[in-house]
Amino acid sequence: MPHRITFAQNFVVKNYLSLIKFSHTIFAMPFAIVGFFLAIESGGSFSWQKLVLVVLCMVFARSAAMAFNRYIDRAFDAQNPRTKIREIPAGIISEKSALFFVLLNCGLFIISTFFINSICFYLSPVALAVILGYSYTKRFTALCHLVLGLGLSLAPIGAFLAVKGQFEWLPILLSFTVLFWVSGFDIIYALQDEEFDKGLKLNSIPVKFGKKGALNVARFLHILSFSFLLIFALMGKFSWPFWIGFTIYSSMLVFQHTLVKPHDLSKVNLAFMTTNGIASVVFSVFYLLDYFLF
Repeated sequence: MPHRITFAQNFVVKNYLSLIKFSHTIFAMPFAIVGFFLAIESGGSFSWQKLVLVVLCMVFARSAAMAFNRYIDRAFDAQNPRTKIREIPAGIISEKSALFFVLLNCGLFIISTFFINSICFYLSPVALAVILGYSYTKRFTALCHLVLGLGLSLAPIGAFLAVKGQFEWLPILLSFTVLFWVSGFDIIYALQDEEFDKGLKLNSIPVKFGKKGALNVARFLHILSFSFLLIFALMGKFSWPFWIGFTIYSSMLVFQHTLVKPHDLSKVNLAFMTTNGIASVVFSVFYLLDYFLF
């Protein structure tokens, strides 16, 4: 036991990065960057300080949300063969330490918004209520996936507000794109726990509609994501680099649905992490190429 404690202490940062699945930041962070430069393109002024603060807000908010989800679901995770090796049920990170980590990141998030502008600061409790509140939703509604999507959709509009301090249609359309994109791929990911969630009377789209029905719902949500991005693209009057990113993003939406079948979930992680990571990063890169070149 002493050897195990020493080993865990030596890799405490690694443990917390694993707790919050830091690699999953790849989903929302690129859209936050797009929202930031979209605001500059629409008349805002560039500031390295604000860009750093936006990135910090993303890191702190997501860290708080993910750690809180792990804390709230610790009893469920301990019973699920797929998740019992997570840091809290495995005893690698204590419950108190995880909760302290949540509170610390919430505090740092609010402080960061204070140094951005007043509207971001005043809306910071609302953002935290959404991203933390998601953790409770599967206890009473199958629409939990949409709440998760809503949480991540705050990234582009939040970054836009950081620069311009006001709402506009383009970032709102981009946020709807993210909302339905995330909701769709979260449904695909949740297919893995359909039977477990049924046993504990937890709610999800797979529990409510079964695997085939859930995949149909995910497809519909991704069609909505594509539709909002198309409207965003037409209103934004972008150049050819953007349309390359748009095409690749759309292709990844379609491709992930070819990987997962009701009778074969072996490629869920490929569909969840790889295709969606490519979609967000490539889209943002080509948007930035459009921004800087044209």
